[in-house]
Amino acid sequence: MSTWSAALLLLLILDPLGNIPVFLGLLRPLPPRRRRIVLARELVIALVVLMAFLLGGQHVLDAMHLRQESVSIGGGIVLFLIGLKMIFPTAEGMFGDVPEGEPFIVPMAIPMIAGPSGMASVMLMSNSNPQRNADWVTALLIAWLATAVILFAATYLYKILGARVLVAVERLMGMLLVTVSVQMLLDGVAAYLHIAPKG
Repeated sequence: MSTWSAALLLLLILDPLGNIPVFLGLLRPLPPRRRRIVLARELVIALVVLMAFLLGGQHVLDAMHLRQESVSIGGGIVLFLIGLKMIFPTAEGMFGDVPEGEPFIVPMAIPMIAGPSGMASVMLMSNSNPQRNADWVTALLIAWLATAVILFAATYLYKILGARVLVAVERLMGMLLVTVSVQMLLDGVAAYLHIAPKG
């Protein structure tokens, strides 16, 4: 996987376009200047969390005695479920009800930006090819920067594109995510069967 394809995968997983309506709803009660501060804070928190899972994920796997195949299969299942929710959204949204007031860490930073699928994906990248960690860090930074630009421009995008176009884009991203998740799942199963003891 190239750096750019990894960045694209992470951008699909972070799903900034799909998050626009939710973010606008969460930030609407705040004054405009405060919205930008809160959004910047939540983006930085999400980046720190994802970077920690990228750089420290191998140690977590070792401590829990988990193999790469387990992360690939588990990450594929999580991605599949999130992709399905993007295609067939529920009335309460992807993450259910959220508390009122200014959001702090939950639900904007975690799990909307740095969700379980993103954490699993960066751990899988690091674990599958640790010598390319510099590439994975670059890919994460590219995806995060694109997410930040899209979310900071959310008000304008919502006015220009409208709710229908954003919903259509989110469902298209959901389809791509389902395809990626199936591939991750198949790769994990194939790797497990390849190393599983015979007999």
